[in-house]
Order: sequence, then C-alpha cells, then structure tokens
Amino acid sequence: MTQSHADFEARLRQIGAERYHDKHPFHDLLHGGRCTPDQVRAWVINRYYYQHSIPMKDAAFMSRVEDSKLRRIWRSRIEDHDGTDSNEGGIRRWLRLAEAVGLDPDYVASTEGVLPATKFAVDAYVRYVRDKSLLEAVAASLTELFAPKIHKDRIAGLLKNYDFADDRSLSYFRNRLKEAPKDVAFGLQWVLDHADTQEKQDAAAGALIFKTDVLWSQLDALYAAYVTPARIPPGAWIPGDQTTLAKVS
Repeated sequence: MTQSHADFEARLRQIGAERYHDKHPFHDLLHGGRCTPDQVRAWVINRYYYQHSIPMKDAAFMSRVEDSKLRRIWRSRIEDHDGTDSNEGGIRRWLRLAEAVGLDPDYVASTEGVLPATKFAVDAYVRYVRDKSLLEAVAASLTELFAPKIHKDRIAGLLKNYDFADDRSLSYFRNRLKEAPKDVAFGLQWVLDHADTQEKQDAAAGALIFKTDVLWSQLDALYAAYVTPARIPPGAWIPGDQTTLAKVS
C-alpha cells in the first residue's frame, strides 16, 4: 500500500535514525578527542576520496536528466564542491583541513594511499547513481537529511579536542551547514512527489539504505586499518611516511 507523504518521510527518517554513520564507533573517537593525530590524518585522506567523487556522481546524474529545470537546480551541487569564481568550493576547503592536520594537500588530492575498501564503496556509489533510476539516485542523496547533526557535533568536538581545529580548518563543515539544507529540501520533496507507488517507495527506501551502507563501510575500513586490529592493507597510507606530510617552509 502506498504511504502518504508524511508516513513515507517518517520511514525515510527512521532509516537515518537506525543506520546513519553518526553512530559508528570511529566518530565517537574522533568527536571525543580520542583519535591520535595519525588516525585523524587517515580519516582526512580517506574521506577526501568521497568528497572529490561527489561532483562526478552529480555529473553522472545530470547527464541522464532531460528536464532542464532539474539539471539547473542540481548544478549547484557540483559548484558547491568544485567551486566557482566567487566560491572556493568544498574540495578546496577539505584540502585546507588536510594541511591543518599536517598532510601535504597535493598528496591527499592525488588519492594515493586511500584504502581499497574506501575506493570500492565510493566508486560503487558513483556507479549506482549512474545506473539506477533517477528516483533511486536522488533518494540515495537523502543522507543529507541527517548530516546537520553530525556536522555540528564534529565542529564542537574538533574545536574542543584538537589543536589544529579553528574556523579556517573547519570551514568545510560550517559551509555545509549552509549549503546542504537547500539541497535536501529539494531532494526530499522530489522523492516524495515521484515515489507515487509502493514499488517506487520501496526502491527509494532501498536506495537510502544503500547510501548509509556506503558511508558505514568506509568507516569500518578506516577503523580496521588504523584503530583495531590496525591492519593496513597494501598500498594504503602508512603513518609516519614523511613524503606525505605538509612541507615546512
């Protein structure tokens, strides 16, 4: 039976309440100030792979959209990450964070040293958006519904517990608090309007579950490699590698 907009939205929000990655133990360590400097660096390196792939995901989506109005609205997501003449963009802000934690931003931007599981999960998300229905592609983006809380917790936790944290190094998260609400308001309404059968609602809910799995699996890989059992796979970043650290002038 097709759910009402209100009931279907509640169903989507319940997915976040149960499955969003704010509940992962790595975030407890990070926000609580219990990560070592190298664990923070590993997080920055691996999360960058996700950040830099988001515009490619959105470009893949837009290449399939025939509705010019939808393309025009969606375009701002790419600009928010890649930047414009008047907005440096989220990718540049993330590389500033990388430099603040002591990494060479050119090394981070190269995506060398990213965990294989991180690449696998993020690349799977890009393929999902490219290959699945437009409804599922938009629904997968609705993890943004749950992001404001984790950004607020992260800003507060990092400022309280880490010397590198200041307004400049955390500008990515502060900007997402302003950028994400417009994206998620549009995306949520679009999904509610277009998921007009039980089959489509089930598909949209499945897409959101898939995306929470993508986010969670990235942290599982990070935790296993750099926290416990601290088994770093071949090719991934090795703490202490001086060639990957920020150059001191």
